[in-house]
Amino acid sequence: MRFPMRLNYDLTKYIISNKMKKIDKYPLVLMLEPTHLCNLACPGCGRIREYADTLKDMMTLEDCLKSVDECPAPVVTITGGEPFLYPEIHELIKGVLQRGKHIYLCTNALLLDKHVDLLPAHPNFILNIHMDGLEETHDRALNRKGAFKIAIDAIAKAKKKGLRVCTNTTIFKETDLVEIEMLFSRLEEMGVDGMLVAPGFDYEAVGEKLFLERRDIERKFAEVYEMSKRHRFFSTPMYLRFLKGEKKLECTPWGNPTRNPRGWKAPCYLITDAHYPTYREMMEKTDWNKYGVGKDPRCSQCMMHCGFEPSVVEEIGKSPKDMLEMFIWNLT
Repeated sequence: MRFPMRLNYDLTKYIISNKMKKIDKYPLVLMLEPTHLCNLACPGCGRIREYADTLKDMMTLEDCLKSVDECPAPVVTITGGEPFLYPEIHELIKGVLQRGKHIYLCTNALLLDKHVDLLPAHPNFILNIHMDGLEETHDRALNRKGAFKIAIDAIAKAKKKGLRVCTNTTIFKETDLVEIEMLFSRLEEMGVDGMLVAPGFDYEAVGEKLFLERRDIERKFAEVYEMSKRHRFFSTPMYLRFLKGEKKLECTPWGNPTRNPRGWKAPCYLITDAHYPTYREMMEKTDWNKYGVGKDPRCSQCMMHCGFEPSVVEEIGKSPKDMLEMFIWNLT
């Protein structure tokens, strides 16, 4: 099975409960950013630029756990910034797991070697390591010589300890997909549990011409979709079919709400129009109807997973074909 039985059970139970209560807007994954500090300055990253004035600000451990309690999402992605720069990262992991939540911890792996022995080999915990290509490409994308070797060594150590590990790869304009498939083959040989892929995120704060427009995304991801049949992707086939232009999905930004040192970020991971002190205020005060392709020009090229992977959940029950595809995919 592609995902642990417990994760499948908890997500299914949670989704059915919301549908029975006729709740149409509910979160699936809480994006928790306890700090925006990072030990890299990647050209394609908007976080360190958007929050340049508050980079040193951090959420307290109490605020982090309060946010987990506020937001009913069964999955918590701990991201940033670099999570291992957060001084109370291990206490945070422990607190989230004690609440019965599932954790994806997103890291560039540069500090992983120092922390791996303290991480729990828990069925609800998975490391998500950023990998943008083979050695030369990855080091250039992160603007750090030696980053690829550090990440590969850290993955090997994490797997030896029995941790679940997936990787996250961003596809940019210049990404060589032949190289990416070579990367995936190498990662699978190392025992990596799965791979996530997504088009580069067009942050407003980034002036680089790195990102794909919709037409480019559809062309590139037609190849990525075929690649997914040969490798163990965690990105769902419905989302990949959307990326290659075959499937229509509407954005559901409330599916992956973001909490950071400034508050609850609205409306989504990429666009910042407001920060709210509580999850409830963010949900109630955000005019969700204002956003999406054809509504807000900032949304016109977006096909980002945090807005559209949650949409897959809403679409699955509408088509027996989609349900069968997802069922078979999850079993393999």
